[in-house]
Amino acid sequence: MWRDLLPIGQDADSRGYRRYAWTGADADCRAWFRGQAEARGLTYEVDRNGNQWAWLGDPAAGDAVVTGSHLDSVPDGGAFDGPLGVVSSFAALDELRGRGVEFSRPLAITNFGDEEGARFGLACVGSRLAAGQLSVEKAHQLTDADGVTLPQAMERAGYDPEAIGADDERLARIGAFVELHVEQGRALDLSGDAVGVASAIWPHGRWRFDFRGEANHAGTTRLEDRRDPMLTYAQTVLAAREYAARHGALATFGKVGVEPNGVNAIPSLVRGWLDSRAADQATLDAVVGGIERAAAERGRTDGVDVTVTRESFTPVVEFAHDLRDRLAKMLGDVPVLPTGAGHDAGILSATVPTAMLFVRNPTGVSHSPAEHAAEDDCVAGVRALADVLEGLACN
Repeated sequence: MWRDLLPIGQDADSRGYRRYAWTGADADCRAWFRGQAEARGLTYEVDRNGNQWAWLGDPAAGDAVVTGSHLDSVPDGGAFDGPLGVVSSFAALDELRGRGVEFSRPLAITNFGDEEGARFGLACVGSRLAAGQLSVEKAHQLTDADGVTLPQAMERAGYDPEAIGADDERLARIGAFVELHVEQGRALDLSGDAVGVASAIWPHGRWRFDFRGEANHAGTTRLEDRRDPMLTYAQTVLAAREYAARHGALATFGKVGVEPNGVNAIPSLVRGWLDSRAADQATLDAVVGGIERAAAERGRTDGVDVTVTRESFTPVVEFAHDLRDRLAKMLGDVPVLPTGAGHDAGILSATVPTAMLFVRNPTGVSHSPAEHAAEDDCVAGVRALADVLEGLACN
């Protein structure tokens, strides 16, 4: 399975993955998922939001145990973020069948669409739509860098954008959702454990900062006459690092757009996107508020107007304690640890009892071609997931 999936959407130069929602690479990943489902005799279906499902047992019976993750990627992402969870889900089912267990509850494997938000700028679109956390109106307004809207992209890929929306009936079928994911950090490497259980997801969000100045000639405009938004942006980036360090949080400007984007032109607009995460809401508010104030103060000095728009936000997610504790008990003495990364499991947690397993990442690198997990650890993850599914779906 891993070898078949590995080349899909891989860039020849960067060796990273570009599996963006509703593109050719995405279609190939979806075809792979369907093939894996059909090869195992599972009932395959696609929901109204484009999420894929592979069912063992009656999908309408209710109280189902569901596992899975996503197959899309960030720009030049790694091979493990998302796909490890999907591959491991099919492998765990194979393991359970090999054990000869009998299922007392329906089991499903899922691939949620557009988890990374690489194309339209909003993470977890498929699960947000299903959970009613993204309105149809706002979803239809999502646009990629080329001006293609989400409805246009879905339609070109053969899906009906008019059908999207909250999927209460389907989510009501789920008794528990367990997502396996490569750890995006080094906690397990430092503790020496192959597998861990998630305790919570830090609150996190994305903010767009617009710095508006005045375009002018780089070679003739005196420094004292400039209204250069690049200066304000640069100072805001430094402020983000300062406030994050001060509060034990994270803050990153990882995407920037410049207009008119000429080498010999002072910009008229610099647009930067802030990603910030913290252990609790109060800390996150303090960090983002400090960055906003620093941007406004520097803007006044530079003659630059600053506006800030919150584009997405996910509050702190405390995974269902009884389910989390049950998983930890099933697996024995494994770490229970928080994460700063968002996941479909976090979105679903408001509606469905959810839990997560992490597989050791020896370098802690993620969202990069260097992302890695050792084969032995991946196998340990499959066995841990199989143990959990057996405990939940076979008793």
